[in-house]
Amino acid sequence: MTTQMHLAAQYLAAAGISFLEKKEDDSHTNLGFSVNDGNLSTHPLNDNGDTLSLNYHRFTLEWNSKNSKSSLRLDNTTHAEILKWIKTTAEEANIKKPYRYSLHYDLPYEAITNDFEFKLTDSNTLKQLTSFRILAQNTLETFLKDHKLESDIRIWPHHFDTGAFVVLNGESGLSIGLGMAIPDSMIKDYYLYITGYHGHDGVDTSGFNSLTHGKWYNESFKGAILPISGIDQANGVLFFNEALSAYIN
Repeated sequence: MTTQMHLAAQYLAAAGISFLEKKEDDSHTNLGFSVNDGNLSTHPLNDNGDTLSLNYHRFTLEWNSKNSKSSLRLDNTTHAEILKWIKTTAEEANIKKPYRYSLHYDLPYEAITNDFEFKLTDSNTLKQLTSFRILAQNTLETFLKDHKLESDIRIWPHHFDTGAFVVLNGESGLSIGLGMAIPDSMIKDYYLYITGYHGHDGVDTSGFNSLTHGKWYNESFKGAILPISGIDQANGVLFFNEALSAYIN
């Protein structure tokens, strides 16, 4: 289901690319996550504040206007049918720019074709993935609030990670990136991560003390990682707290 959700999120990214002013950091494509609604949503796509969202609970795409909502169930729906629905709905919302499914980055999957069909193969796994997004959002919000740090928390559709970024000290150039990543070649599980930077260079972690939860890495990735399965918010906050302490002390 991770692949299905990652692919489905690209329709939202394509809406940002199609309808919004391009930002050099690609932030026009990133998405917010609502703990209450269980969905990913674009930035507002027009002056009326309409958004396109992906609902984890219902496995649907949803077009959200101030006074109405329309939805498309993804199960057994093809790529071509989804494109037609988004284009029609955007036109009904009086968006003049055309919707184009054209991404400027590569995904780790075969190119999607018109007859590709989404399938809700495992509802229990989808519930678990929803719980991971909720855990990541709540953990990051708590950590940032506790330390009086400010950052947007956004999902980046290319790598499908939940991420935040904070400049800790402008004079020293120390900053941190943190969040939750999906399984990859390094970790076969969703995982929390934190990495420090001096300018553009990763901070060496070889001398850092071990963590109560998680592990320091210092090779291609310089930072700490905590697999998310079996942990709770308190574990996640402690992980980030201990890692931050190592960076600033």
